[in-house]
Amino acid sequence: MDFRLTEQQRELQDAARTFARKELPDLAREMEEKDFSVPSEMMVRYGEMGFLGVNLPEEYGGLGLGHLEALLVLEQFAMISNAVAFPIFEALVGPVRTIERFGSDALKAKIIPRVVRGAATVAVSMSEPDAGTALTDLTTNGFLQNCHYILDGTKRWTSGAGHAYYYVVYTRLSDAPGAKGIGALLVEKEMEGVSFGKREQLMGFRGIETRDIIFDGVRVPEENVILPAGGFGKLMSAFGLERCGNATQSLGLAAAALEQATEYVQERQAFGKPIVDFQAVQMRLAEMAMQVEAARLLIYRAAANAEHNEDGLPSVYESSTAKCFANEIVRSVTANGMQVMGGYGYHKEYGMEQRVRDGFAWGIAGGTTDVQKTNIAAAIVGRRFDQRR
Repeated sequence: MDFRLTEQQRELQDAARTFARKELPDLAREMEEKDFSVPSEMMVRYGEMGFLGVNLPEEYGGLGLGHLEALLVLEQFAMISNAVAFPIFEALVGPVRTIERFGSDALKAKIIPRVVRGAATVAVSMSEPDAGTALTDLTTNGFLQNCHYILDGTKRWTSGAGHAYYYVVYTRLSDAPGAKGIGALLVEKEMEGVSFGKREQLMGFRGIETRDIIFDGVRVPEENVILPAGGFGKLMSAFGLERCGNATQSLGLAAAALEQATEYVQERQAFGKPIVDFQAVQMRLAEMAMQVEAARLLIYRAAANAEHNEDGLPSVYESSTAKCFANEIVRSVTANGMQVMGGYGYHKEYGMEQRVRDGFAWGIAGGTTDVQKTNIAAAIVGRRFDQRR
C-alpha cells in the first residue's frame, strides 16, 4: 500500500494548482460578487488545458486517465471556489459520466467532445417539488409518440439550470410503478417547451445557477434516450463517483480554509507575538488538519479502489463514507478557520465566510448526510432499509 502519488499524478495536480491559482482567484471573486457562471471564454481555456476530460475516453477527446486523477484536479479548483470548480465537477464526475456510461455511441460522440472542448455544459435534473430524497416518487413523464418522447413536468433544485445547454433528465418513461418506470432523457435547452424558473437565492453557491425547469410538451427524439424505463438502478449506480466529487468539493473548501488559517495565525500578532504561539490556536489548527487529511484519504481510497470493482466505480460504502465525512468536516473546518481569523474571517473581503456558506450546501446536495449514513449502515448489515414502512 503506497500513499504517494505517481509522477504523472503529481504533474497533473501541479498543473491544475498552477492554473487555478494564477488564472481563477479574481474571476472567483467576481463570480461571488455578481453571481454569474464560468464565462464561455474561460470554459474554452479549461478545455485547452485538458481539465474537462481527465477521466473521459480518448476517443472523445479526453485524457483517458482514472477517477483519482480527476479528483486531484477538482480539488485544486475547489480550493479557489466551488463555482469555478463546478464545470469540472459536472464533466468528470457528474452527468457527463452518465452519458458516457449509458448513452448510445451516437449520443456520446455528439455530446462528450463538445464538453471536453469547453463548448457545452451538461446538468442533471432529478428533484421535483414532491420528490427529492424520495426520488422514485417523481412524476415528470415522457411517453413515446411517433419517434419522440413527449415530456411534461417540473424539476426543482437543478444546479446549472438556464446556463447549461444539455440536461440529463430523470423521468417516467412507462406506467410501471416506482423505480420500474424511471429512465433518463437528454434534453437540450433550446427545445420548444423548455423554460426556466427564477434564479433561486441561496445561502451560498453564488456563481452556480439554480432554477426550476418546466417541461411543457417537449418533443425529445427517441435517440436521446440515455436509459429506458427500468434503468433507475443503473442511474443510481453512477452516483458512487458523483459522491466522491461532492466530497472533493467539500475537501477543497476545507483544505483552502486550513491553508489560509495557517498563514494568518503566523502573521497575526497579539500580545507581542504571532497568535500561532498560543496553545488554543495550535489545538484548533491541529484539529482542522486532522479532519482535512482524513477526508482526503477516504476520498482517495474510494477512487483508487474503484478500478478493482466490476463496474469501475467507487462502491456505495466507500463513496458514502467519504461524502458524509467530508460534508461534515467542511462545516467544522471552515467555521474554525473563521474563528481563528476573528473579524477578518467574518468579513466578505477575505473569503472565509464564503467557504462557511458554501460548505453547508454539499451535505444537502447529492444525497444528504443522513441518507449517506443509511447507505453506510445498509452496507454494514448487508441489506437495504425500506424507509417507506
